[in-house]
Amino acid sequence: MIKFTRILIVAASASALAACGGIDIGSRERPDEFAVQRQAPLVIPPDFDLVPPAPGAPRPSEGTASEQALEALFGGPAQRSAVENSTISQAGTAVPGIRSSVGDAETFTVDKGTEVRAIIAAPEGDGQSARSVIPS
Repeated sequence: MIKFTRILIVAASASALAACGGIDIGSRERPDEFAVQRQAPLVIPPDFDLVPPAPGAPRPSEGTASEQALEALFGGPAQRSAVENSTISQAGTAVPGIRSSVGDAETFTVDKGTEVRAIIAAPEGDGQSARSVIPS
């Protein structure tokens, strides 16, 4: 039995030593330290004479929040094209409170049909029972 154990230990050692044959410590992939380049230092420009803002003063390049919103919605003071001017003149004038009355819950502006009304009137769920079916 001792002879069998020795043979088993020698076979296991030979197998473990053969598995280490593919490792070569000298040929590891390393970064090339000679490929590193020096960067130019940061330099403050000679005409760097900014004045700090006064405390509580608005920024000079920005306006108020309402001015920014109007600029984002309607753009700047660009000239309208001939087609846009023609369309506006043919449309006429709108009632001043039209957006408030269109957004009213009692106002029905477009009849979308019973299916759309059923979808809109459906109670909001938690999303757990939502399913999508692709017809084949």
